[in-house]
Amino acid sequence: MRAYPTDSSPSRALRILFALPGFHREERGAEIALLSVADELAKGGDAVTVMGSGPERSEKSYDYLQVGAINRRAFERFPMFPPFRSETVWEDATFAWGLARAYEPNAYDVTLTCNYPFTHWVLRRGGSSSPRHVFVTQNGDWPAVNNQAEFRLFDCDGLICINPDYEAANRNQWNTALIPNGIDPARFAGVRPDRAGLGLPAEVRIVLMVSAFAETKRVLEGMRAVAPLPDVHLVVAGDGPLRDATDALAAQILPGRYTRLTLPAEQMPTLYRSSDAFLHMSLLESFGNVFVEAMASGLPIVGHDTPRLRWIVGQRETLCNTEDIAATTVAIRRAIDEGRGAADPRAKDFEWSAIARQYRAFLLSVVAG
Repeated sequence: MRAYPTDSSPSRALRILFALPGFHREERGAEIALLSVADELAKGGDAVTVMGSGPERSEKSYDYLQVGAINRRAFERFPMFPPFRSETVWEDATFAWGLARAYEPNAYDVTLTCNYPFTHWVLRRGGSSSPRHVFVTQNGDWPAVNNQAEFRLFDCDGLICINPDYEAANRNQWNTALIPNGIDPARFAGVRPDRAGLGLPAEVRIVLMVSAFAETKRVLEGMRAVAPLPDVHLVVAGDGPLRDATDALAAQILPGRYTRLTLPAEQMPTLYRSSDAFLHMSLLESFGNVFVEAMASGLPIVGHDTPRLRWIVGQRETLCNTEDIAATTVAIRRAIDEGRGAADPRAKDFEWSAIARQYRAFLLSVVAG
């Protein structure tokens, strides 16, 4: 991995395009991360355009162009086959159709996305005459490392790896940079709990999961780990295909001790502050902005113990093998007994302004060739 300076003062403004169907419509990790970087780069003087399927947001510094797309939820019962391997790819295909008509390659120096294959293919359609293209591993590095089927058509001028594992796996094949995701610590400073306003019980311990209802997030396993703790109420903030299965299991093993929420981004700091411990069951999260948000909120963290997670949150006694449900239950109890404290100073290492400077330094190097 090359070392990219944090001082990336421009000799000229870069013309940058960020494209993703969920922009301005979803509050997921990838959307939050890339829009935060786009906003910081625009504030710094670059000409940043964002294309997504949601409505305009007047408070942002970048230029925005709405491109139609059918929400992935509409495809949850559609057949899955290559390259339409998930509802996410079906959504990506509908977005790419509009993107192809709106995208003008000669208007940009560099483009960025984390969606493969269709959005990626549109941004690369001009071949050598297209602008430089950077792929961000927000949803995994599988397009870069897989050489089967449609993945053989992947290529990029730069690969931003959001964890050390991805960077180590790809540095010999691609032009890589190790740049994590981040947060805005100010959003979490001075926030007060408000259980009543969120409709949460007042006199119990609350364990919080912020997660999509998808198999890889293992929300059902998290529920089974909480169930043996009779004084604990589980709150899950998110949505996804397994929402009904999750509600059904909660009715069986957590009657009266489970709440499912979907909240706008501005309310999430209050939800973190209203909780007593944070639980995330994914075995190998690409990065996990939610961990840094929990750190900024002073929550003890229970997660699957891996070098990647320790790289983010440091060494903690509450990290465990979450495939062992009994061990996870013990870790949750330990986290609750530990209790919420002050914001973890490590969270400041992931401030968006610093992350955006690293992005810009890498983009400058990519554009320069």
